[in-house]
Amino acid sequence: MSTETRQPLLEARDITVRFGGLTAVDRVSAVFMPGELVGIIGPNGAGKTTFFNAISGVTKPTSGRLELRGRGLAGQAPHRFAAQGLARTFQTPRTFGDMAVRDNIAFGLKFAGKRRREYLFWGDEVGVPWVLRTPESILGLIGLSAQAELPAAAITPSQQRLLEIGMALATRPRLLLLDEVAAGLTENEVEEMARLIRRLRDELDLTVVWIEHAVSTLLRHVERVIVLHQGRKIADDVPRAVIRNPEVIEAYLGDEMSETDTEATA
Repeated sequence: MSTETRQPLLEARDITVRFGGLTAVDRVSAVFMPGELVGIIGPNGAGKTTFFNAISGVTKPTSGRLELRGRGLAGQAPHRFAAQGLARTFQTPRTFGDMAVRDNIAFGLKFAGKRRREYLFWGDEVGVPWVLRTPESILGLIGLSAQAELPAAAITPSQQRLLEIGMALATRPRLLLLDEVAAGLTENEVEEMARLIRRLRDELDLTVVWIEHAVSTLLRHVERVIVLHQGRKIADDVPRAVIRNPEVIEAYLGDEMSETDTEATA
């Protein structure tokens, strides 16, 4: 096993975010290893998105340390996080509605910039999977090839979420943060999204951290679950253990999951 594989890709230590007198995230620590698929759940107002904003550079933590690939980045601008291989989506998809779907992906590729060339004449980009090198290949990966020439505003809400994932992938990340990408989708679309997320992790060797309110679906697909409640981390374990954690049941799962859901996940 390589040294890189044994080292955390992202390590958050005692991350705290305060807005005036409100502590939205209270000394949350978490470690994300290469290739992991991790879910983050919790009630509304638990601090999930604020924690995401803190570990992606959108919000400057009040205190705490953040290391991405061994480099301290807490408080730096989002583009510094992107340069170190972190990409994310948002609860409301951020796409360019007037631009064609293909051009949205092309923008992501342009944002990623040029990588070191391995061969002078062929121009292969070192370390970049073939499927992430062109807008067409990325659209094929996420299932939007047929919509390539449509304006982004003309595609369905579920397709816009896929497009935002494609734009994030175009930046060639090692770590992908997904913020409620299943929100507003039908039950079948949620399951399809979950399968896509797992396939992207597997095929692209990504680390994926996924916030979601579709708890039962998330628990069926992730390998580890972090539970936040009132800004604190109250659990960090495999799904089987989390759904039996009394504190988690009292704070969240008792209201969010039926007995059938729990049995299916166990």
